[in-house]
Amino acid sequence: MTAAPAQARYLQCAPFAREVSGIDLHGNADTWWGQAAGRYARGATPQAGAVMAFKATRAMPVGHVAMVSQVVSDREVLLTHANWSHRGGIERNVRAVDVSAAGDWSVVRVWYAGVGGLGTSSYPLAGFIYAGKSPTPAADAELPPLTIATLAVAPVAGTLPAAD
Repeated sequence: MTAAPAQARYLQCAPFAREVSGIDLHGNADTWWGQAAGRYARGATPQAGAVMAFKATRAMPVGHVAMVSQVVSDREVLLTHANWSHRGGIERNVRAVDVSAAGDWSVVRVWYAGVGGLGTSSYPLAGFIYAGKSPTPAADAELPPLTIATLAVAPVAGTLPAAD
């Protein structure tokens, strides 16, 4: 019998976000932003279906990820996520508000069941990872090597084979 790690006993945010968003990233939430580079489009504007990627903090050492279920306004969204208010619990369509001074979604407050409203803590964001959108390669991007099959006669030991 194999023992599972203690944290595997509860639903975690990353596997839940992967399931509901379709964004196929693995590992701790604080690694998703970096992993998404080159695989998914990323940005600072919330969109329904995108994953909001929280940075790691002392209180949240492995970060957090949540799916944006609806954009309410330019400073408010609804989130669907796991393992936030209750260990392993799922919350659907809860408020998150941009509280950054610049209005750029770099810092948010999120609804917390313990207070029945927006929590009192602010959390830094890495940004949003957009589902189903891979980045468009730059026109000058280096292309990978390509092998093309051919039926042409190739030299053998420096000479061409004799024709029949």
